Amino acid sequence: MAIKRALLSVSDKTGLVEFATKLQKDYQVELLSTGGTSRALREAGLTVIDVSEFTGASELFGGRVKTLHPKVHGGLLQVRDDAEHQKQAAENDIPTIDLVVVNLYPFEETVAQEGTTLAEAIEKIDIGGPSMLRSAAKNNQSVTVVTDPNDYVQVLDEMEKNSGDTTLGFRQNLALKVFRRTASYDKAISDYLGKDEIDSNAFLSLSLPLEKELRNGDNPHQKSFLYGSFNDYFTKLTGKKEFSYTNILDIEAAADLISEFRSPSLAILKHTNPCGVGISTESLREAWEKAFETDRQAPFGGVIVMNRPLDEATARVISEIFTDIIIAPDYTPEAMAILKKKGRRMVRMTEAWEGVRKQPILRSIPGGIVTMDKDHEVMGLDNLENKVVTERVPTKEEMDAMRFNWRVVKNVKSNAICFGANDRTLGVGAGQMSRVDAVRVAVMKAEISGLSLKGSVIASDAFFPFADGLQAAIKAGATACIQPGGSNNDQEVIDAANEAGIAMVFTGFRHFRH
Repeated sequence: MAIKRALLSVSDKTGLVEFATKLQKDYQVELLSTGGTSRALREAGLTVIDVSEFTGASELFGGRVKTLHPKVHGGLLQVRDDAEHQKQAAENDIPTIDLVVVNLYPFEETVAQEGTTLAEAIEKIDIGGPSMLRSAAKNNQSVTVVTDPNDYVQVLDEMEKNSGDTTLGFRQNLALKVFRRTASYDKAISDYLGKDEIDSNAFLSLSLPLEKELRNGDNPHQKSFLYGSFNDYFTKLTGKKEFSYTNILDIEAAADLISEFRSPSLAILKHTNPCGVGISTESLREAWEKAFETDRQAPFGGVIVMNRPLDEATARVISEIFTDIIIAPDYTPEAMAILKKKGRRMVRMTEAWEGVRKQPILRSIPGGIVTMDKDHEVMGLDNLENKVVTERVPTKEEMDAMRFNWRVVKNVKSNAICFGANDRTLGVGAGQMSRVDAVRVAVMKAEISGLSLKGSVIASDAFFPFADGLQAAIKAGATACIQPGGSNNDQEVIDAANEAGIAMVFTGFRHFRH
């Protein structure tokens, strides 16, 4: 049956007047409304019946009670083809309400404002709105319910195609959207009121909007979906291909890594592991050359990230190599033109990323989810001069190299080893089952790239369980080592370092990355 009566009560009045005008002028829908919504519609020249007139009950308690009335919810919930329902509706003078348009008090926006008091927040907890939405959504067999102004056009299209009515499938989709909205609304309230709760981890609730379906998961046969607001922090500027699941993980890993550095820096990653990192006070191109020298094979199909706007000179050298994604805080017009011509996918990383990179890590497991604080802070670099455990003290250059490579190895999958100087990586060993194997892989990578490890520093994300890993690094040319310490065999490792005359510090902190 065609929509005959609509109840409109909204906080966000975007597009409301145009929508209501169409309902009344084109489809002769009777309009019920409340408060500010009613005033806005009347000022637009529409005929509106106040809900208080419809129910015969005045608004009470400063507007806290106005739509919580049997005539409103009876009009929404009565089953149209149930004889007993229709008998009761007639006896109690409860006509049907066929369309509900409600969006909720702006609770989330209110509590996001600095200085909002508890009393102000509580007043923005909507009661009547969610109640009407739920009643209408429950009875979607007959009632159309709208909570998003973006859906007004679709409702009118449906009515045009269906002689003033909407289809069941369309109503069911809108009802689902309503329940997701009320769930997220309730979560926002509970999160705010429970923010100072002693046991704040007693309950975990997630309600995130679907942002998009991704191109694929790890493999083409795996479906993947992106939820939340990823595009608020990383925006794809160019490139035909949409993001895949692995692209999203690569972008996050790259942004995490480059955020460790304040000097002009550039990094190359593959499968979330850094292949090469370089810093330069001269130019971004020089930083690229240092990073690229570490591993000349890995950049093919990899990710390049930098913490400065990408300039033309750097774009020209990068464009000669096929890369999957390029990430920068901005791009000069010349750089963008060069890379766009090559069909590269350019991503802009916004400043807002720094504000959310500390969010906890969530991972699904059978029966639930495990969470973990993100390892966003570089640990153990304070007072490094007081953490020397060997007879020889590191030189200033070695100490600088330790700080640089400790920041890199923190972002390498465990077991992780990184050889480097004070401005570049020289060899990276990632994800090995033993630490000595990680050293061997890093040495092999340096040899393939024709790089000497003589005089280099080695960084290890966790302690050396035996001296063999450190001895392999010393044999390759390392003269200093930074590691957490904490092994039962620490003294054996220290003795090996002293015997070789190298310097070593224990940070006291591990940076595993699984």
